[in-house]
Amino acid sequence: MFKQLQYCGTLLFFLTLIYITRLVLSEIFEDESTEVDEWLDQNDLSDYKKLFKDLGISTLSGCGSPENMERLPELPAAEERRLRRAAHVLQQRLVLRQWLATHKLQHAYSKLLSLDVSSLEDVYWLEDSTARHVIDPKDFNAWSAARQSLPTGKEALQTLKSDLWSAVVKSSKHQDAWTWGGMLVVSISVCGLVTLAAMTQPSLAPEAKHSLLQYVTGKYLHPPSCKVEWGWEEPQPVGETMCFTVHCFQRNGQPYPICDTDELVVHISHGTRKITAVVELGSGDPAKANTARVKFTVRTAGVYIINILIGGQAGAGGPFRKWFAAGRVEARRSRVGRALAALVCTAQHARRLHVHPRDRFDNPAPLAHPANEGFTIEISPIGESVDPALSSAASFEYDAVNQRVSVALCFPKAGVYRAAIYYDQVLLHNGEFDCIVLTASDTATVQRQLSARRGAAFEARLVAPRARRVLCCLSAKQLLLKDYILRFIPKRITSFRLCPSTKLILSPRPEGTGPAGELTLDDGVQPPVQLWSAERDLLAATFTQLLIANCGGEDSFKNKQDFFYSEVRKAHWRHPHEKLALRVARAELVRSSLKATKHFAIADWCKNFDVCFQGEQGVDWGGVRREWFSLLCAQLFDAKGGLFVSCHDSPAGLVHPNPDRPPHLKLKHFEFAGKVVGKCLYESALGGAYRQLVRARLARSFLAQIIGLRVHYKYFEQDDPELYLSKIKYILETDLDSSDSLPEIYFADDVYDSSGKLVETKDLVPNGSTIRVRNDSKLKYLDALAQWRLAARWRAETDAFLRGLTLLVPDNLLAIFDENELELLMCGTEEVCVSDWRAHALVSGSGRDWERRLGWLWAAIANLSAEERARLLQFTTGCSQLPPGGFAELNPRFQITAAPTFGALPTAHTCFNQLCLPDYDSYEHLVRALLWAINEGGEGFGMI
Repeated sequence: MFKQLQYCGTLLFFLTLIYITRLVLSEIFEDESTEVDEWLDQNDLSDYKKLFKDLGISTLSGCGSPENMERLPELPAAEERRLRRAAHVLQQRLVLRQWLATHKLQHAYSKLLSLDVSSLEDVYWLEDSTARHVIDPKDFNAWSAARQSLPTGKEALQTLKSDLWSAVVKSSKHQDAWTWGGMLVVSISVCGLVTLAAMTQPSLAPEAKHSLLQYVTGKYLHPPSCKVEWGWEEPQPVGETMCFTVHCFQRNGQPYPICDTDELVVHISHGTRKITAVVELGSGDPAKANTARVKFTVRTAGVYIINILIGGQAGAGGPFRKWFAAGRVEARRSRVGRALAALVCTAQHARRLHVHPRDRFDNPAPLAHPANEGFTIEISPIGESVDPALSSAASFEYDAVNQRVSVALCFPKAGVYRAAIYYDQVLLHNGEFDCIVLTASDTATVQRQLSARRGAAFEARLVAPRARRVLCCLSAKQLLLKDYILRFIPKRITSFRLCPSTKLILSPRPEGTGPAGELTLDDGVQPPVQLWSAERDLLAATFTQLLIANCGGEDSFKNKQDFFYSEVRKAHWRHPHEKLALRVARAELVRSSLKATKHFAIADWCKNFDVCFQGEQGVDWGGVRREWFSLLCAQLFDAKGGLFVSCHDSPAGLVHPNPDRPPHLKLKHFEFAGKVVGKCLYESALGGAYRQLVRARLARSFLAQIIGLRVHYKYFEQDDPELYLSKIKYILETDLDSSDSLPEIYFADDVYDSSGKLVETKDLVPNGSTIRVRNDSKLKYLDALAQWRLAARWRAETDAFLRGLTLLVPDNLLAIFDENELELLMCGTEEVCVSDWRAHALVSGSGRDWERRLGWLWAAIANLSAEERARLLQFTTGCSQLPPGGFAELNPRFQITAAPTFGALPTAHTCFNQLCLPDYDSYEHLVRALLWAINEGGEGFGMI
């Protein structure tokens, strides 16, 4: 009886073992019949599944076999060609997979297919630089050796492919040989192996990830069994740090403790942009050892694709599509769609404006409630309190399709008013503006003045310094003030450029005085001029309309840029952009380029340069021209060239014209540099492949002079930080009247040569060397010092540069930008490489907490937009541009140091290119602090 029970137990054991063996083999060898169905579906051949099954074709090798294709019944010609073509492609892929398996590189098969490498012929043409992205570094030598072993002859390659195909067919037949009888024999042999595996758990092969016992019992990580727990509900507003949890499980359904060796990787993308995620494995709680927390930051609304890979295998049922919506409306990000100047209206005629609601990350933000509940407007006559009647007359309407709010303004009578638009009682970004309201007859008069060829002219009276009658002449480019000699002969007094930097300030006036009143003209360069005119409102309206015509529509940078490009193209529409040969020498690029373009007229500069380097055979299809622009700008604006120089070898490397240039560099070189910049702007206006950027780090004071702004002492902090720290800051913080023991400072500046020898003492004001600086005159002294050191010393060089620049670009167009916008227009938003940033940054800190904080910082930087990275760069170094060599040439090196604070905002020392990073309790906290710092403290002179 005992033997019978033992026999039954043994039989039951073997039957169980046979069943387990079949499960194991089905795990090891893929079910090729399923692969055949998938192959037919992928090639739109689903209708042939029954035909293939009737013919006994159940393997991929059978699908790709030419012999099996001959067994097919007669089909339509188009269908037969399509089927044979799909079979040929499949055969080539199977041969490629067999070749990879021969060299133990089978794990690279799917990655090569992603690069469209599907045959041995494609392996020939795959460059090593591309292959490095998909081949593991440890296998790259094996890949190179295998690639070099491929035969170069056509017949030899065909022989190799035939041998590989035979191996594919043989392997397929070998798999089909596993019958139940064969399994019974194998199961007896496997019995001993299972017993041995239970004791020692050896690996099946060196590259195997699991032992045989793990396969049998299901005690191994199974990516498809993993689950994802999302920490938010869709649609989630942008702006927060998102977090989701990956729960890892074994094949048998038990939790799996995840660790670094399991290679859990999360890929998140939004369009073409890759989002960096922070992955935290495990937890302090043993019950959560199978979890991985993934954190990432979302600031742009839209659909994000999330793909979770575990050991290179897709897990948790991904990829996932997650929708993120715009956040709530932020008043300081929302803007009114209007020009930078005042609004000109006609009395009793409604004027409609559009308000564009934006969230704090500049996404178009839908309104959750009717527009009139969130938006309000306050209107008041200039110099008076708010008029409730006028304010309540304005009406708001929400356009849900275009996601904008329309506001209709209607003024009952003529006058000058000030309007302010609020959202939730907070003023919009450009929500405060003046409204010049004219009568219908005055509006017609302004239109006639604008259409007159000679421009508009208005009589006025100069209020200060000496009252006299003057004539205000307005043209498209300037406002001229003319005096009268003998009461009828006009003589020019002064002029103001018609650009945003020229401010026309209207003074309050008594009610009932009509369009008359006082106004002040101030451009920040010359002393303000105060006038009284009987037609003040008409003058101001004409000035505003001409200014709008010069600057375009809305005052955002994108609209200014589009208007600028349009006007540049319009200015040169008569000049064809045909090819013009330009032969230069690479060894003497500046000299040969200047010589080749010496006699060029405007029409020649507007042509498409066909650049050829002497002694080289390159054909210019655009690449040679771009190289010429890049090399030429690098040599012109490099401080080592001598044409431009930085202040006292400033670490920031911001350059300005060099007044002490070498003798061989003349003013014509500055004019040539201006022409090159103008050519780059003109090519950019044409768009597409013609766009050229000026790779230069220009000083802020020099950019200000290009657009016609007056420089002041605050420019020293970025352009000459050494002088700012040693002198400017000392004067600002010191009481110059408190003690006579302090060094005396006079309205003069000592000029030294390169060897440190005193050359001269320059009076900043008449007899300045005898006038001592006091507390009440320190700002005047600092501004005079800035005028001398940052402008007057190289006035001739700046004028020569502007002569060349305005040859192609009208100066009134440049004046619509500020310094930062002009740099963005000329130099573009340089793509900052995070890997280059990380490789050359100097890090000062140690410990596990510091490493964690530093990892959070790099993840946050990787998720910043291009504009935000430029802001961070400007916040830390004082300039949004990098040297031509990137972070490797930044001097001093970019530094990251630990700040001895917790939860505070990051601070920066621009003189040392240093970012001080406090400690934070979470990645989310660090992101919020970093964004607040670069958006609120990225400009100005408070954080040093």
